[in-house]
Amino acid sequence: MYTKNYEINHKVSFWLLIMFLIISFMIIVGGLTRLTDSGLSITQWQLFSGFIPPLNQKDWVYYFDLYKKIPEFYLQNYTMTLEEFKIIFWWEWAHRFLGRLIGIAYLIPLIYFSFKISIKKLVPLYLIFLLICFQGFIGWYMVSSGLVDRVDVSHFRLATHLIIAFIILSLIFFNYLKFKSFKKPPRSLNIFIPVIFLLLIYLQITFGAFVSGMDAGKIYNSWPLMGTSFFPDDSNLKEIFYISSLSDRSIVQFIHRNLAYIILLFYMYILFKVYHLKLNDFFKTIYFVGFILFLQIILGIITLLSGATIFYSSLHQISSIFLVSSSIYFLYLNLSSNQQLSS
Repeated sequence: MYTKNYEINHKVSFWLLIMFLIISFMIIVGGLTRLTDSGLSITQWQLFSGFIPPLNQKDWVYYFDLYKKIPEFYLQNYTMTLEEFKIIFWWEWAHRFLGRLIGIAYLIPLIYFSFKISIKKLVPLYLIFLLICFQGFIGWYMVSSGLVDRVDVSHFRLATHLIIAFIILSLIFFNYLKFKSFKKPPRSLNIFIPVIFLLLIYLQITFGAFVSGMDAGKIYNSWPLMGTSFFPDDSNLKEIFYISSLSDRSIVQFIHRNLAYIILLFYMYILFKVYHLKLNDFFKTIYFVGFILFLQIILGIITLLSGATIFYSSLHQISSIFLVSSSIYFLYLNLSSNQQLSS
């Protein structure tokens, strides 16, 4: 807890919980924006004027004419009508609107609480705000990669944008937990175990973004094999060690699949340790983490078999929010126990 004032702690924790929910919704909308190929529909960065959507036919024609100048339109969507353009425009506008809303909804309460609590105690929350601002820049940096010489955004920039979103979400949830009063377990696991587990999940999210950015989920729509073999037959196993493999759709899907198996095995190791050490206070948490992990893997398989349809792909991303959040809670419990033992 940052303060001994219960009322202030309650207000801050409620604010952080609201921010957690808004950012979770933002991640979902961002995923749908990508899945509907809407991310390049707005070709300008308008920090303040972008709050207001097109209000008349003249405005719509203006935005549509700007879209017609980029490769995605004249190489891929050249038959698109204005009414079809409006659909993808609204997805991107909603995504950007939520980004602006997050900035305002975070900054104003942060300033208010700075007068109630010393700024020194709120430094972690100010660092989160700086990360939110940086995320806005990364978002435009990502979009700009798809405005010239290509019909989509860079999958590397897409992955950067997504993983920063999850880091922001994680930090907000972790600080929310610090403002709440939870029973601290008397014993804990090695401090590195939940950290490694969380890092593996972040790595998996990164490769998930690679898969999404390159539409790699629309190839090899079979499981457990990739076509007729474990390793894709259009690639060479030694290529997996080359940096260029990160732009190979088949290899990226292969890595994404097998990272899921590695994470599952590591989870089984954690479960064994929790039982072996009789860490009763961790049972409910580790059960929930396991349930979400299994759900995430099942949704991943269904998404693959469906040819990466929008519905299952979105569910797969939504479940990743629950997986990260439950892993952050597991990490928090373990850290709070370690801190208690060392104090």
